[in-house]
Amino acid sequence: MSDCTAGACNLLLAIDKPSGCTSHDVVLRCRRALGQRRVGHAGTLDPLASGVMIIGAGQATRLLGMLTLDVKCYVAEISFGCETNTDDIEGEVTRAAAVPRDLVDLSGAQRVLDGFLGSGEQIPPAFSAISVNGVRSYRVARSGGEIDLPPRPVTIYRADALAAFERAGSLMWTVVFEVSKGTYIRALARDIGRAAGSAAHVSALRRTASGSIRLDSCVEMDGLDRSIARESCLDPIRALGIAAVDIPARYREDILCGRRVPISAAGDLSRLPRSGDRVACVRRGELLALARRRGDDLVMDTVFPEVIEGVRI
Repeated sequence: MSDCTAGACNLLLAIDKPSGCTSHDVVLRCRRALGQRRVGHAGTLDPLASGVMIIGAGQATRLLGMLTLDVKCYVAEISFGCETNTDDIEGEVTRAAAVPRDLVDLSGAQRVLDGFLGSGEQIPPAFSAISVNGVRSYRVARSGGEIDLPPRPVTIYRADALAAFERAGSLMWTVVFEVSKGTYIRALARDIGRAAGSAAHVSALRRTASGSIRLDSCVEMDGLDRSIARESCLDPIRALGIAAVDIPARYREDILCGRRVPISAAGDLSRLPRSGDRVACVRRGELLALARRRGDDLVMDTVFPEVIEGVRI
């Protein structure tokens, strides 16, 4: 088994990102904590937001684009009375509006939220990482340029009002959202404010789940080191959501060299997917490769010369 303390870490890790830092800041801190340059992340979080952020280190960075993170869950605090140019509390006020009194009632809040359930389109915030003619939208917005982002398809699976209250003279809602990948909660808050006959922005945001990975799988940034990373790393097979087969030792080098192996090496053939589907080849807690079933063989699709740790099947 690979030793994370002796060499490069090759693993997936869920970080509980603190508010106030960028996603890139988290990557930089993980690089220092793990003593490793090859670190990446899946699913950007705004500086204001906290919560679930998936990190890949070493060979596991190659898994980041394969993760099934189509559904995201958030707890958001929405503040009524004004919109900002960033659609959150860190921006400059661009529009103020009165707040109807019926919005203080929780049932009234839920009626507004119910109108956003299902599939629709959303215009992303101008201050976003979307590329416009090769330039990030937020760079154009910061320089004072005009942004005309096209609407994007989104799906809102859940929008539940947990609380409606006043703080410092402003109406606040606490809302649980479950949304499709690519949905901006900041833009959702903006649109909710308009639908409610007012104006609104996000004042706090916490991601509680990204795909199947939830907060209880996360580790804190403070005190993170290689030992903690190894103890707390995600099972890459569960994160990928694919079938896995435990390969006998005699086929290990064949797999790491990219050679095909007979499906009989998989032992229990009932665990194999249909022909053409992806399967993980594992050996004693390590992910060796991702393969596809082709006839009577497993053909290597993606090989990890430095095996990925954390497999717990």
